[in-house]
Amino acid sequence: MEGKGNGDPYHSVEFSIKGIELPYQFKIWNTANMSMCVLVKEDSAILPRLKVGDTLDMKFYSGESCYPTNFLKTTIRHISKDEGRFRGHYLVALEILENTSQQEFH
Repeated sequence: MEGKGNGDPYHSVEFSIKGIELPYQFKIWNTANMSMCVLVKEDSAILPRLKVGDTLDMKFYSGESCYPTNFLKTTIRHISKDEGRFRGHYLVALEILENTSQQEFH
């Protein structure tokens, strides 16, 4: 599976930023340099509002039905412009701080 590698059960993440009405959802990428990151277009309205060190409650989605959707405290560890495969995007590295054990079942 492309984009995976460390056994993370999550394939995408959703979060809201104050001042932006709708939540954003991103595919999770795992790279050699950063264990978990999302790609944000350089002209996205959310990009200027993301800061290294910010901690957000993020909703993680699993690609497998055996894993529930989880709300996890997550911090932004690094933001860098991608000059390779994903030109025109920024890589935003995320780190899950704690599992709040809030699960959502459909």
